[in-house]
Amino acid sequence: MSHHDIAYLPETPAHDAEIELINEEAFGPGRFAKAAYKIREGGGHDRALSHVAVVDGQVIASVRLTPIAAGEGEALLLGPLAVRPAFKNMGIGRKLVAIALETAREAGAGVVLLVGDQPYYGPLGFEIVPHGQIRMPRPVDARRLLAAELVPGALAKLQGDVLHASLVKRRESALAAVRVKKAQRG
Repeated sequence: MSHHDIAYLPETPAHDAEIELINEEAFGPGRFAKAAYKIREGGGHDRALSHVAVVDGQVIASVRLTPIAAGEGEALLLGPLAVRPAFKNMGIGRKLVAIALETAREAGAGVVLLVGDQPYYGPLGFEIVPHGQIRMPRPVDARRLLAAELVPGALAKLQGDVLHASLVKRRESALAAVRVKKAQRG
């Protein structure tokens, strides 16, 4: 197999079952206890920003981006990134990360955040988030909380608890509705 045999495509609903199998194979049942999965429980990933690698019509790898927010900042959470064992160490994961970063940049995202290994992600543009700047919903080794800042200054806006962006928007809508009711009464 050559790299020319691999197609990198936007994710579609038709890929869901294969992606789930790849993630199960790569991370096992413990994946649901991780901090990143807790964030994803708040809402789905952005399918328009997520990609798969395909060989002969079969999904062999995938990467997803999920909208998140913390403090005054918004970002995208990268992951899961998973590659079928038979296709590891061929640069497919690195290529998917590069595609994800370019897609995030084109979508206007200022930061891409992930929980992962610095030796792997560092050369791809990720650095350790300053200790204590943000808090994940479950324990995370601070050395594994990494960010690629796509817009200068965007990382500094991320402060405090990291939530799925839809939860933040729902919370803001609820607070606005409460303010309107108070104003109407007042």
